[in-house]
Amino acid sequence: MADTTVQDGDGIRTFPFPVGLSVAGVGMHVGPVGAARDWHAADAPLDRVHRIDFHVVLLFTDGPVRHMVDFAEYEATAGDVLWIRPGQVHRFSKSSEYRGTVLTMQPGFLPRATVEATGLYRYDLAPLLHPDDAQLAGLRAALAHLQREYEDTTTLPLALHTSVLRHSLTAFLLRLAHLAASSAEARRQADTTFTLFRDAVERDFATNHSVSAYADALGYSRRTLVRAVRAATGETPKGFIDKRVVLEAKRLLAHTDLPIGRVGAAVGFPDPANFSKFFHQHTDTTPAAFRAELR
Repeated sequence: MADTTVQDGDGIRTFPFPVGLSVAGVGMHVGPVGAARDWHAADAPLDRVHRIDFHVVLLFTDGPVRHMVDFAEYEATAGDVLWIRPGQVHRFSKSSEYRGTVLTMQPGFLPRATVEATGLYRYDLAPLLHPDDAQLAGLRAALAHLQREYEDTTTLPLALHTSVLRHSLTAFLLRLAHLAASSAEARRQADTTFTLFRDAVERDFATNHSVSAYADALGYSRRTLVRAVRAATGETPKGFIDKRVVLEAKRLLAHTDLPIGRVGAAVGFPDPANFSKFFHQHTDTTPAAFRAELR
């Protein structure tokens, strides 16, 4: 297939929907995500920052999976849904194994009324969604039905096959849109809980890395805290704490001459070896290498 990618002014490549890889050349694809490269262009640099001009919906059956969307890191696990919209900058993680079902679709595959009803371009909504058991069951059933229709190219003429796909896709997207909207409402209700947690982390991250300790101090159950932080940020409380610790460590490594051991102690790691292990786990580089890159 000819390279029709676009090089943007900021140097980030945009990849088009690979029509040639979809069954019967329709404007969508649904199937397992994994090693098989049958749902994206062969030259798409999945583990490098890039854009796409189509929608990608990933329903995970395993995790955790870390994925960057618009320069924010999200952590998904089994049962979570990641919705990446056209034009969003994203990157697949080298260290995560993606397992589940992937749906891709061209923006023009659905009629305008459906696009509006399903909120396909609600960029204000979080890309990572956490359906409850009932919502997940409905999404899985709708997606499984859509996949069966997508793979059945023999019982209907192409025009009817495409029409059935559009209707089946709409049913799935209406469920997905409802989940996204209800998640946004839950996030608004959780703002107070998250704000208190965020302020506590900002105050105590250098000495307290325990989610349970923060929950106890704030008077919330751990489960309530997990829901509030996920609704507000798409992350777990532990991920939020770790990100703040890493940010402070990076600041100290970049802007001070403190020995690495003292940098670790300043962010709650009296043992330099534990600090180096933590920093490498979250940045894929050592504190010394990170500092050297900036000097």
